[in-house]
Amino acid sequence: MASIFNHSNRSSAPAVWRICLASAFRTALACTIVGCTTLYGPASLRRQVAFPAFSYVTVILIVTDATFGDTLRGCWLGLYATVQSLGPAILSLWLIGPARLSNTTTALAVALGAFVVVVPESTHLVAKRIALGQIVIVYVIAFSNGIHTEAVMHPMHVAASTGIGILACVLALLVPIPRLASQEVKHNCKLLSENGSERLKHLVKAFCAEDSTSALASISQAKSLAASGNKLLQSVKRYQESMKWERLPFLKPQFTNPGNRMQELHVPLRGMEMALISIPQFPVTELDGELKDVLQRLEKNSSLGTISLPFDPLLSTVPESIAEDHMKFLQITLKAIPKTHQDLPSCFFFFCTKVLHSKLLSVKSSTTTTTTTIKDSLIQQNGKSNNIDHSYKQNRFPLKAIWGAFAMKVSRQRLMSALKCSLSLGFSVLLGLIYSKENGFWAGLPVAISLAAAREATFRVANVKAQGTVLGTVYGVLGCFVFERFFPIRFLSLLPWFVFTSFLQRSRMYGQAGGISAVIGAILILGRKNYGPPSEFAIARIIETFIGLSCSIMVDLLLQPTRSSTLTKIQLSKCLDTLRECMDSVSLQASKTCLDEKQKRFQAHVNELNKFIGEAEVEPNFWFLPFHSACYGKLSKSLSKMVDLLLFSAHAVEFLQQESHKLLEGSWKEIVSKMDSELETFKELVVSSLKCFQEVSSINSVTVLKNELEKRNIDHDIEMGKSGKAKGTSRLADRNKDEIDKIVNAFLEHSQHVVDKMHVNNVDDDGLNHEKVMMMIKSQIVLSISAIGYCMSRLVRETKEIEEGIKELVQWENPSIHVNLYEITSMIHALQK
Repeated sequence: MASIFNHSNRSSAPAVWRICLASAFRTALACTIVGCTTLYGPASLRRQVAFPAFSYVTVILIVTDATFGDTLRGCWLGLYATVQSLGPAILSLWLIGPARLSNTTTALAVALGAFVVVVPESTHLVAKRIALGQIVIVYVIAFSNGIHTEAVMHPMHVAASTGIGILACVLALLVPIPRLASQEVKHNCKLLSENGSERLKHLVKAFCAEDSTSALASISQAKSLAASGNKLLQSVKRYQESMKWERLPFLKPQFTNPGNRMQELHVPLRGMEMALISIPQFPVTELDGELKDVLQRLEKNSSLGTISLPFDPLLSTVPESIAEDHMKFLQITLKAIPKTHQDLPSCFFFFCTKVLHSKLLSVKSSTTTTTTTIKDSLIQQNGKSNNIDHSYKQNRFPLKAIWGAFAMKVSRQRLMSALKCSLSLGFSVLLGLIYSKENGFWAGLPVAISLAAAREATFRVANVKAQGTVLGTVYGVLGCFVFERFFPIRFLSLLPWFVFTSFLQRSRMYGQAGGISAVIGAILILGRKNYGPPSEFAIARIIETFIGLSCSIMVDLLLQPTRSSTLTKIQLSKCLDTLRECMDSVSLQASKTCLDEKQKRFQAHVNELNKFIGEAEVEPNFWFLPFHSACYGKLSKSLSKMVDLLLFSAHAVEFLQQESHKLLEGSWKEIVSKMDSELETFKELVVSSLKCFQEVSSINSVTVLKNELEKRNIDHDIEMGKSGKAKGTSRLADRNKDEIDKIVNAFLEHSQHVVDKMHVNNVDDDGLNHEKVMMMIKSQIVLSISAIGYCMSRLVRETKEIEEGIKELVQWENPSIHVNLYEITSMIHALQK
């Protein structure tokens, strides 16, 4: 998917066609190899490959949108799955005897085997799917054939069928040239670097615009590039895991986690975009001629593709033009903290620009330093260049990670997942065999090969799987009817179907689950012969598939009855609670490590919330209240902005602490304690309100809450409630925009007084101007304090947006009452007494 998201003005349709055709070619080639082997190969080989249907299934599981690294990993996973599933199967069949199997014992054996396979957390998902498919075929076919089944050779035939599929995948990925994951990542990183450079160009152009119309046009273009850049970044992260399999184990990697490195470079761009949207009017008043010239030179010379691309030869020195422009930018920026909140967005834009260029000039690619030290930068400007040491951490060889599956990490969640899979497969096989002994394995096989790594939207996934199966089966039956006497042509008719399903897998309607089901549905009919009338086989398979999916849905509902909409509401409450902890820890004296850990935990919760929102949006309502997708979308957007704002706050705090040793008058703690007292006002406004929102979002019904108060005869007051907390939590609601702006202005004014009293220690300046050092340090401190002020004011604003969203959500759930969040909080506290 490397070139789908092209940044040029050309349509992406030709690129989409190229990708889908390439994917279809690889799949068709692998299936052709399996078909030729199982249909026209030597008789001795055909006897060993007794289950060509599973060979095709193995191909689809491994080769779909795969690179050479994915295929090599698939080879090992197939071998691992075969040992894990067929080893115990041979032993059990030898001890029990296939003739003694019944519907119930077969289903029980499948269920126990599935439980053992799914429990280990470290086993790869592909290995689990292959192993589960093998278990279903081994036991069900053994029961179907009865006394004619050989306890040892029957599982070996299943292993041979799996091996042919794996071998076909390897050959298909080598012809005509290997599709390397490293090349995919390199190409996507190049496109992502170009995307970032172009995005930076538009952001600077917008900042330097002479009118609002031009600025909005450039911002719009930057937003469009941001959307395509996010998709490119996901492609880089998707393929970087496969690169480990394409290198020899004794060679050190040239790069690690390029996706993380590229993401770090694009975070400041999001901050710059946020700042531009907040600027009240254009042109920017703080932008004089000299600063505008240096800013444009920084944008022109700082191509993200030049510095950040991890596949270029390692650069021993920083390009002089970038270092020189960076130093000029450091020298001419802010001399004083802005007096009003209206000037903060432009200051924050400068801060994000420095963060971006400091990352490009950072000592190590993995560091998150927000700025270079003043002294080192000045020495660099005087001709003493600093080398960049690109050090990369040695990755473990992937085999070790996979063999770590034997050290099982069992948790309650893993046991529940294994139990769900076990029961789903057991009941699918049982009911499938009751319906048809000969075709019973088709009920369990779709459940086995579609095992998910995490929770899915149950009804939607089952729906698209069923539709895909029907589509593929109908296409297969029609192909057999049209080309009944010409098997080679019938087999070739799969090629357009592979192309079509490649589009299906990338569509929002069907996705990968529906697309793969459609592929398997057609190839099992068109890729085999001598299995009876195609129409009868098609009907039998559709019914068996329906039985399997129905069992999967019922087990999921029984063991995991909580709806996605309910989980979304619970996760929202967790996000608000984690956000409150993050805000409570914001301090100029806090450690960067502590702030980073809490910010990452908050980001993880927000990511989980977005996943639940996606599931709830496609979840059927039935008799439940419809999911308020628009409201949750707004809340998610505000929470995501707060993730970035907390990250930038941590960066600014880190810099202030780095420069603390240069301050002469008083200790750093004494100085920042005065500024921390000003931050407490912001924190009280946000933290107390978030506590209120978290409590309100956790209740199910306001009506039930009121009835409980009446039942207990408890009186409450929004201002003088028994809890005594309602008044505190209403402080943000009682503050209008002007009052909040006054608080921001007071913080800026007090911070300026503190900065005016700052002096710089005597330093070994190595011939540098002491006054210049002091001026630049103060400029950096001013810029960082301004960035903190901007982040705090935006956090308050986003908290107000969250308040409106929570109020709308509670009103949606309780349409018959007038919602007052702080009155509800007072009732909650009254009940807790």
